[in-house]
Amino acid sequence: MRVADLFSLSFSALTHHPGRSLLSALGIAVGVAAVILLTALGEGLHQFVLAEFTQFGTNLISISPGKIQTHGGSVGMFGSVRPLSLRDAEALRRVPQVIASNPTLQGNAEVEGKGRSRRVTLYGVGTDFARVFSMRVAVGTFLPPDDAAAPRAYAVLGAKVRNELFGADSPLGQRIRVGGQRYRVIGVMAAKGQVLGFDLDDTVYIPAARALELFNREGLMEIQVSHDPVADADAVAASIKRMLIARHGSEDFTVTPQKEQLAVLDSILSVLTFAVAALGSISLLVGGVGILTLMTISVAERTSEIGLLNALGARRSQIMALFLVEAMGLAALGGAAGLAIGLGLAEALHTLAPALPVRLAWNYVLAAETVAVVIGLAAGVDPARRAAGMDPVQALRTE
Repeated sequence: MRVADLFSLSFSALTHHPGRSLLSALGIAVGVAAVILLTALGEGLHQFVLAEFTQFGTNLISISPGKIQTHGGSVGMFGSVRPLSLRDAEALRRVPQVIASNPTLQGNAEVEGKGRSRRVTLYGVGTDFARVFSMRVAVGTFLPPDDAAAPRAYAVLGAKVRNELFGADSPLGQRIRVGGQRYRVIGVMAAKGQVLGFDLDDTVYIPAARALELFNREGLMEIQVSHDPVADADAVAASIKRMLIARHGSEDFTVTPQKEQLAVLDSILSVLTFAVAALGSISLLVGGVGILTLMTISVAERTSEIGLLNALGARRSQIMALFLVEAMGLAALGGAAGLAIGLGLAEALHTLAPALPVRLAWNYVLAAETVAVVIGLAAGVDPARRAAGMDPVQALRTE
């Protein structure tokens, strides 16, 4: 049997029952389309979160109080954790390759101004805050480099707070009350919008020392350090550890370079994308069962044809190949249809909901197409083997 004849017979078998063939291919098409659409959403979310996380720069190192690693044994008198202080933040500016250091603590407070009030997110920060996080002041200036322990009562407003309290009027020089204390407004931040669910415009920034007093805290929640982008983050982190150990007497803090945070976040989001791909692949398995059913029925219906092919000298391998090509043809047809449907749905979703992050994961697209063909091949193996193993005389007797 020539290769051309093999494909011609396989094609005619598929078109002999077009409705049945299309329904079997539809299972594969739905599976491929589901994988493409779900992974496009997963990959879009993946890239969106990473972009949100890195918009403040990729050369950040965070220092938080307490050691996150666990260890055995009783720590006794050496187990106390020294809070991170404003002096620690100042000392970190002297670490080689460090560009800026910012002390941070966060809470909620009532803000009153011009006869209006609203509850906002209040950040206690240092003068390097805008520099560390690459944020821009739209009007006025950011907090000046005062004495860290006794800064002046200045405040910088987020864009939304400025609009809510002062409307079109200039807030510069105006007095506001934050948690019952009076502050003078010296600046307004440029609009930033929401980042990972946090509205950075509905905020007020005051000096960290005053926030410590307001929130009645002994130490900072975190210190962020910005280092030279060309510097080795691990080397800078090691220098920070040495500096703080010398100040604290022990490593009672945690230093986390942003690249480590990004690596953990990337792995979590990759697992999420894989999970939704696996969920969509369930439809591929259902489609494989449909092809297996169709091919089993096809073998039973074409028993006499198989006997005739045997009588005409067709080898068992050729008969087996005939049914395998049919099964793979169904899977390929379904895969092509699923590819068109999946790409179309992803594009339509992106057009109808531009804010929804949709990004095609081409590795999963190619994997879905490959798996579809492999499933078709696997589904056709058993029926093809049974067809090739038929006794030619018994097969010819079948009506």
